[in-house]
Amino acid sequence: MPTSDLLSDHRDAWASATAHPFLLGVRDGSLPAGAFDTWLVQDRHYVTDLLRFQARLLARAPRPVQAVLAAGAVALVEELDWFEELAARRGLDLDAPRLRATTAYGDLLRRLDGADVAAALTALWAVERVYLDAWTVAAPGAPEYAPYVEHWTTPGFAAYVDGLAAAADALGGRHDDVVLEVLAAEVAFWGMALDAA
Repeated sequence: MPTSDLLSDHRDAWASATAHPFLLGVRDGSLPAGAFDTWLVQDRHYVTDLLRFQARLLARAPRPVQAVLAAGAVALVEELDWFEELAARRGLDLDAPRLRATTAYGDLLRRLDGADVAAALTALWAVERVYLDAWTVAAPGAPEYAPYVEHWTTPGFAAYVDGLAAAADALGGRHDDVVLEVLAAEVAFWGMALDAA
């Protein structure tokens, strides 16, 4: 089943994850004070979990899809470096405890380690596609957030997401369940930052 069908078949769930009030607050500047910093710290924890998941997926993936997974893993290492720079500039504590939604998302990624490669790769595509779509909804962002929105909507990132779609499509299968789990985890993750603020 093409990944494009997953977008159309689960349009409402996709909209909930990509037009979340957190993102709309980033777009118009109405995000409550502290919510963005909370989200940044928790996203750094999440990216650490995602890198571990992606490295394990890379190790068990068929050769034709390893290149896109390897490139994504390198990008995640660079993202972690960027988070450290942000933390220094914004005075953030990257060792702050994980919040419930962050832990739950990490648990989902660990469960996906036991899924077949096609399902795990489709989940990874969903993770990255929903992230790209979400920040695209937030674009261009209020002035204080615009540089971040731009960082997460680059043409290079969009090309990577397209590469994951092609890889997932090549392996085939219908993986609605994992896509819906990813979308629910995204909604909870955005909501967590608003609740903490």
